[in-house]
Amino acid sequence: MSRILVTPRSVTAHGHVSLDRLKACGHEILLGPKGRQPSEDELLELLPGCAGYLAGVEPVSARVLAAAAPWLRVISRNGTGVDSIDLAAARALGIEVLTASGANARGVAELTIGLLFALARGIVAGNTSVKRGGWDRSPGFEVAGRTLGVLGYGNVGRQVSTLALGLGMRVIVHDPVLPPAFAGSAPGPSGTERAVTFAPIEEILRQADVLTLHCPPLPGGRPLVNSTALASMRRGSYIINTARFDLIDTAAVLDALESGQIAGLALDVFSQEPPTKSALLDHCKVIGTPHLGGFTTESIDRAMDVAVGNLITALGPPA
Repeated sequence: MSRILVTPRSVTAHGHVSLDRLKACGHEILLGPKGRQPSEDELLELLPGCAGYLAGVEPVSARVLAAAAPWLRVISRNGTGVDSIDLAAARALGIEVLTASGANARGVAELTIGLLFALARGIVAGNTSVKRGGWDRSPGFEVAGRTLGVLGYGNVGRQVSTLALGLGMRVIVHDPVLPPAFAGSAPGPSGTERAVTFAPIEEILRQADVLTLHCPPLPGGRPLVNSTALASMRRGSYIINTARFDLIDTAAVLDALESGQIAGLALDVFSQEPPTKSALLDHCKVIGTPHLGGFTTESIDRAMDVAVGNLITALGPPA
């Protein structure tokens, strides 16, 4: 029988019914460490001998892939991003890498809107104050009529845009891989006069009251939101990052928060998860959530169904 390593944190902690499909096909399931990402050393111990790998967001290095290459045929992510996997090494070793594209898009989009309201209305700070016996309040803002800048118009960016349009926001987007047909505007959620407007990134930075990131990392890990980008944004604007932590320059963002150039930041992704203590995360204007974007029952089910299906198709019947 073929052995398959399974490492997504939600699955190793709570299991998932979709794994029964793999067992029914005769495959053996090997679970990674319960409820947490495996380290490189743990992957070096667990992955050799496995024909399939149902991977979470943990880094998968060339060293790990080389150790597993005599057996490993396919890696199936239960999500979209593959930047944590050394794709060049995988290609060189003949290891196929598959994704569950779009499966968790709704969950991430809804969390983005939730973080938008949390920033707009001071929900987290208000909750903390009341529970401590206080009554600290500051005026928030209504999102209707405000401009939402969306960087990345893939599965998540499109759903965020639709939800924001439904709230009465003006939505401007940028995605460098969009075809020329997207150069103007796209219809609103029901084909109404409300529309998403496409613009250069410089224009979005200048106009956005709230900037939300839904794109992959830049080549070489360069931050997209750096000191130059922050200086061009509206003073008192907000940033939401549910995509990749490396999209922001942490030192530059911290300076912008301190100066008031940026009024608030919401993060659902970190360079290390759980994150270590830092000046950015401890800042009073920063909201941090533990990678909740795709962590809904529906998103997990969709992603696991696709990831398991990808493995069954790629591996075929066990040898």
